[in-house]
Amino acid sequence: MSDRTQCEFCRSRLKTVGCSACLGMMFLGSKFCGHCSAAAFVAELLDDKNAGECPRCKVKLQPLKIGDVAVRECEHCGGFWSGVETFEHLCANKEQQASVIGFIGSYAHANANPTGISYVPCPDCKQLMNRSNFARSSGVIIDMCKQHGVWFDAGELPKIIDFIDRGGLDRAREKEKIAISDERAKLRQERLRAEIMSRRSGGNTSLDDSDVAFGVGSILSTLFDV
Repeated sequence: MSDRTQCEFCRSRLKTVGCSACLGMMFLGSKFCGHCSAAAFVAELLDDKNAGECPRCKVKLQPLKIGDVAVRECEHCGGFWSGVETFEHLCANKEQQASVIGFIGSYAHANANPTGISYVPCPDCKQLMNRSNFARSSGVIIDMCKQHGVWFDAGELPKIIDFIDRGGLDRAREKEKIAISDERAKLRQERLRAEIMSRRSGGNTSLDDSDVAFGVGSILSTLFDV
């Protein structure tokens, strides 16, 4: 079986995916890998007239379902659009991560945009998206619409999944907890000082934890609360 991911005549991309067992190439929709006979994850093309346009290339996005993950792909630059809930599930589910990596890793993107600072519109609402360092420490800058989802340029989603697999998201959560704990300790000290000053001046003023608008939310919920 050939591992070509591009037609040698017209140079169009062949609908291929990588086998999660042997990494060999097989056609989208195959039930078994032609190399090792392992069962293939289900990947299918969907038909959606409201899929929107690639925020970089301005061409229509192709809706895909890779296992249980629904995304939209730009076949020109290799970018992916994911809804908020889909992205959260993907971050937490290793099986879904493997299926997506198998698909993304099955071909190269000659038309991928070079790295640079560029604000792009959300495919759904057309508003310019925010740019954020995923988990504040991954080094991967993603484009986010807090209402609709996340845009990944070619190569960004595999980097994020690798960051998660190496424990990066867990470490980021622990840092977040420590930072919040430190902030609360400072608040208690400020409240104590305020109460002491109030008693000295005969006043009645005090601070409490409700004066600060923050909570122990997850890194992902923080990302979309911009």
